Amino acid sequence: MKTFLLLFASLLPLLAEPVLPQPLKNISYLEDDDDPYRQERCQLDLYLPGSKSFPTLIWLHGGGLKGGRKDGEADQAIARALAEDGIAVAMVNYRLSPRAKYPAYLEDTAAAVAWTKKEIARHGGDPNRIYLGGHSAGGYLALMVGMDARWLQAHQLVRSDLAGLIPVSGQTMTHYTVREERFGSDDPFSITADAAAPVHYASRSGIPPLLVLWADNDMPARAEENAYLVALLKGAGQTEITGLQIANRDHGSIAFEIANAGDPARAAINTFLTKTQSTTK
Repeated sequence: MKTFLLLFASLLPLLAEPVLPQPLKNISYLEDDDDPYRQERCQLDLYLPGSKSFPTLIWLHGGGLKGGRKDGEADQAIARALAEDGIAVAMVNYRLSPRAKYPAYLEDTAAAVAWTKKEIARHGGDPNRIYLGGHSAGGYLALMVGMDARWLQAHQLVRSDLAGLIPVSGQTMTHYTVREERFGSDDPFSITADAAAPVHYASRSGIPPLLVLWADNDMPARAEENAYLVALLKGAGQTEITGLQIANRDHGSIAFEIANAGDPARAAINTFLTKTQSTTK
């Protein structure tokens, strides 16, 4: 009996953990496309919570628009952690430079949003509570598609079809890979803010609510450019915006630590989703 009780006690923490459905892997989010590279890259993994009518976060990996994948160890850990919090996560692959050029990765991001909007109810989610976010280059893509209306318009969607944007340490100026494709410059600290820059759209109306996160020990100038975007949006009259610098984090750990209980970025994401729930249509 004593042995049984000890065994039972050791299993209690495991029993307390939520039992999540197995993620649905390698779902194509294309409607119809015969481009082999796009077929290869334009897939997502869907991590579902154990509840119904849940919000969904479309998450775009980092990697400088040149690398990264949806099923990296850290990205999978983020998805599982948020699913435990009752949030579905669609982990998205997109085409990469140099095999694809601007705006291919923006087009792919918009296509992933369109798929989620159309299909998430079938998996138990609320199609009116879809959020778009990502880390680093993924944060840049989330900002561009959420702020520049034309990408979603290609799928007969509008920016209000997104309940909010959650960029984490994203570029708010023109991404250096886009500059390299256009001008041959690969200097990550050269500044361009043209139509391929999120800050270019800061004065536009109709931008979804934003939670902008960055690290106190982020890449050089990354904290400043995120704070600049927040200031521009507030100056333009955007009221549903939160900018938050996460302490004791660098450019990588601000995302990777989301998987840990008690992480302030994870808490901020949950708070943002709760706060914006009442404003979704």
